[in-house]
Amino acid sequence: MRNLRLALDIALTHLLAKKRQTIIAMLGVTFGISMFIVMISFMQGVNQFTLDLALDGSPHVRIYNPIKNDRKSIIEQQGGPADAMYIVHHQKPKSELPKIKNGMRILRELEQWPGVQQAAPNLSTQVFYNSGSVQFAGSMIGCDILKENVMYDLENKLETGALEDLLTNPDGILLGNELAEKMNVKVGDRISISTPQGTILLMRVVGTFSFGFSAVDGMRSYATLASVQKILQKDPQYITDIVIRLEDYTQAKTLSKTLSQIYGYTAEDWETTNAAILAGEVIRNVMTFVVSLAMLVVAGFGIYNIMNMSILNKLKDIAILKATGFESGNIVSIFLLQSLIIGVLGGVLGVLTGGFFSYLISITPFPSGTGFNIETFPVLFEVKYYITGIVFGFLTTLFAGWFPARRASRVDPVDIIRG
Repeated sequence: MRNLRLALDIALTHLLAKKRQTIIAMLGVTFGISMFIVMISFMQGVNQFTLDLALDGSPHVRIYNPIKNDRKSIIEQQGGPADAMYIVHHQKPKSELPKIKNGMRILRELEQWPGVQQAAPNLSTQVFYNSGSVQFAGSMIGCDILKENVMYDLENKLETGALEDLLTNPDGILLGNELAEKMNVKVGDRISISTPQGTILLMRVVGTFSFGFSAVDGMRSYATLASVQKILQKDPQYITDIVIRLEDYTQAKTLSKTLSQIYGYTAEDWETTNAAILAGEVIRNVMTFVVSLAMLVVAGFGIYNIMNMSILNKLKDIAILKATGFESGNIVSIFLLQSLIIGVLGGVLGVLTGGFFSYLISITPFPSGTGFNIETFPVLFEVKYYITGIVFGFLTTLFAGWFPARRASRVDPVDIIRG
């Protein structure tokens, strides 16, 4: 303990004797750790923001009946030689309805399924929104608007109007805000809609919403399930989709496989739907790790060079210490303590600086007109990032100081004193 205290006193003396050199080394660690914290906090904030957009814009699991082409041709159905070869070109889809048979029964079962927060019926159809002589292609979703609100938090995405107005207006419709702007309509106006079957009907706009996606806000509309069933002339049991929201969205992939096996319909999880977004998240994580690691390594090399220069300047001092009885381990302790002091002080300062700049980014207004419903840049504040920064800084300075310290311990005092 006495030797360690003496080594600490000598280390502090060396550091204070070369204040400018010490400050430069400390600032190198500070810059590396602060940039690490800023980058990882911002990148993880962006990842969380895109993940929230993906989860808000799509159900955790969607069950539907896809159109299939993989069926036998008429020739194959007639039977023939076992070794016969049939080649069919340009096979057309079979004329079949996308209806989910016994959909309401399946829906009731899913509502009781463990881990399911909400299951809702949907009836989706392609429509044309008529604005004078111009038509805008889009989609209309017939739904239970209260259940849909649980699925997507529609109430907080409304720009105008109220969800309850859709329930009290049999011909009411909720439009995406971009679609409403293109058609130049507002709440209370009537719009003309054409269905694929050629039916033209008038509906009253009761509100507008914004998901932050042009593909949704510029094309989608909501009406009650009964209204869309009536428009398409379908029975009250006719639905094309069942959308599910889970208490734990990470279980979506496993549940989708289970539901597909049980009910025989395609069950698509949110990860499959948003594969491109998740791929971008992986790329951003790798980029953040590489850049942050490079910064910390650069800071470590800076400390290594400074410690090497310090040893060259202190060769006579080292020789005198060894000549007066200091062992190699004591010399290693002196210079290792110097690097650790630089690392700890630089790390603490780097954490404070990184947290300050992360806060500045988090209150910076996000540019308007981008289509995203966000006021400031997304930044994720997590204690683990700050702990990681300090640990990385500590390890970097530890290794950067170890090798110069070993070199100092091997100095031969006789050779140095002789010159």
